[in-house]
Amino acid sequence: MNRTFILFAAMGLFIGSVIGQGTNPFFEDWKTPFQVPPFEQIKNEHYMPAFLEGMKQHQTEIEAIVKNQDAPTFENTLVVLDKSGKLLDKVSAVFYALNGANTNKEMQDIARQLSPLMTKHSDDINLNPGLFKKIKSIYDKRDKLKLDPDQLRLLEETYKGFVRGGANLEPAQQEKLRELNKQISLLQLNFGQNLLAETNAFKLVIEKQQDLSGLPQGAISSAAEAGNADSATKGKWVITLQNPSVMPFLQFADSRILREQIFSAYINRGNNNNDKDNKPVIAKLIPLRLEKAQLMGFATWADFALDDRMAKKPENVYKMLEQVWVPALAKAKEEESDMQQFIVKDGGAFQLEAWDWRYYNEKVMKQRFDLDEEMLKPYFKLENVRDGIFYVANKLYGITFTEVKNAPKYFQDVTLYECREADGKHLGVLYLDFHPRASKRGGAWCGSYRPQSYDNGKRVAPVMTIVCNFSAPTTDKPALLTPDEAETFFHEFGHALNGLLKNAKYSGISNVPRDFVELPSQIMEHWTFEPEVMKVYARHWATGKVIPQELVDKIVKSGKYGQGFKTTEYLAACILDMDYHTTRDLSGFEVLKFESASMNRIGLIPQIPPRYRSTYFQHTMTGGYTAGYYSYIWAEVLDADAFQAFMETGNIFDKNTASKFRSCILEKGGSKDAMEMYIDFRGQEPKIDALLENRGLK
Repeated sequence: MNRTFILFAAMGLFIGSVIGQGTNPFFEDWKTPFQVPPFEQIKNEHYMPAFLEGMKQHQTEIEAIVKNQDAPTFENTLVVLDKSGKLLDKVSAVFYALNGANTNKEMQDIARQLSPLMTKHSDDINLNPGLFKKIKSIYDKRDKLKLDPDQLRLLEETYKGFVRGGANLEPAQQEKLRELNKQISLLQLNFGQNLLAETNAFKLVIEKQQDLSGLPQGAISSAAEAGNADSATKGKWVITLQNPSVMPFLQFADSRILREQIFSAYINRGNNNNDKDNKPVIAKLIPLRLEKAQLMGFATWADFALDDRMAKKPENVYKMLEQVWVPALAKAKEEESDMQQFIVKDGGAFQLEAWDWRYYNEKVMKQRFDLDEEMLKPYFKLENVRDGIFYVANKLYGITFTEVKNAPKYFQDVTLYECREADGKHLGVLYLDFHPRASKRGGAWCGSYRPQSYDNGKRVAPVMTIVCNFSAPTTDKPALLTPDEAETFFHEFGHALNGLLKNAKYSGISNVPRDFVELPSQIMEHWTFEPEVMKVYARHWATGKVIPQELVDKIVKSGKYGQGFKTTEYLAACILDMDYHTTRDLSGFEVLKFESASMNRIGLIPQIPPRYRSTYFQHTMTGGYTAGYYSYIWAEVLDADAFQAFMETGNIFDKNTASKFRSCILEKGGSKDAMEMYIDFRGQEPKIDALLENRGLK
């Protein structure tokens, strides 16, 4: 079975639409540039027929494998299975991507209708006894088959996937598993839809200009444009819970009362005791996951989830998190003390609170390093950062990016770029979608409308997409990124680069473990603020002048300040995720009490909430990073050590090192054990020292 589909179904991501007769774009070959989806032709009514037909065709293909009277072989079973479900993959990729990037109520309604159908389809394949019998017969004699490494990897991963899908369970247990999967999938879907609604539901409407005190002009202009977008708030200023709106307000607004108001709204998304409240969703979801894990023979969901990841066991995750938590919390307390002293010297007679942190961190940064975000943003024009990213990719791998004009797009400000090898060979295309809108979920991510694959021995080039929520341009200024946003762009591009350069022979060994997938993205972050790179792309949007060396020096000097907060809020969310999924006793389980007990256990200070509180913790509650949010810090051990390989050559663009990273990691997909791939590149297992050094925690 195509592993892309298994992943999407297991994550409970979103599907289709209803009814629809006549021409359906999903039933045709796409004549668009590079065969990208013909977005302008695709309507909501096309999804359901395509999904239903896709499931029907997929099931027919599975039945053909099972009914084949010939003895099962790698070719007539594993290869045919790996190639099956093409129509279903085609419609799934488009719908899942658009339901995150540009959804609407009809798509969300249809997603709820389709969730049980798609879950059943996945279970029907994973729990097909005839199919598993054939796969197992090949697996049991694998040592005698003389398979090449890719073939053996596909066989082993396919067998393991079926076992993890319940193929070895007794019939009664399989029926229970089906019901659990159905309930879990729908709850995960509901969580994400509730969160989007809650994020869009709140607006801080400002009527008095004095309440804008402290805000930079760019934030004021954005708030004014948000106000003018709605007749009810025309002529006023509106701050939303989208990060490009709320974060600058928390960072710069002088009004402590308004900072508290919007901060409270932000951290209580999904916790408002209304019809979009996520506490009841979590209260059902966590016990169901535990029940499924124990049905599968594991003590906890974390044990089940980690069994096929690099970490292997929960205790390994906790051990790594604790190594970083102790110095991070100590550093955060130092930062808290610095800000409290500033408050006192500034005449304040109050204790620092969570809604004060970003505001006073900015003040201390200005005082200590003569640096603030507004000094830097003019040098981070979005288009320049994009060109800087393309420059880094070219310097490392020789690849180029060229904009594709007149390509189909699903929203007016989306752009498309073709990626080519140095010799001009086509590698794939990349969509870029940068700015917030009500139809887009929060955060930043990379996905694909068509993953890399092979068809009759020929590489099928991927169609990748990067979706972000960066501040939009205003009437008087282009889109200017914060340094954090620039780093996020580099990060997501690392994922896209991995997708564009991937050259896996089989779809079933295309994906890497969750705790390895962030290595390609996080290593790209290291180039963001390298002086050699900044001199290429960091140019003032109005004058075109390169960022002064004085500012570059300040960025380098101040780079590790604030890491106590950043690391602590992130690790707190990691630990909360792990605590939810290592708990065996859920009697009397209440979401907020559980969250509070988890954070109290590790000594989290009240001024720092976890980066994601339970009711808006989309990474874990919608299934993508369940018992897996630790993956970013786990991969950071890898990326910090991997970047050292470049630094040790004295050249951050060393061709030999880049070529080795590409061939050993980026091209491989999941065709080899993750740690083996890393050792192939680095020659040894990574150490945590570089991570602690990079974060200023050592």
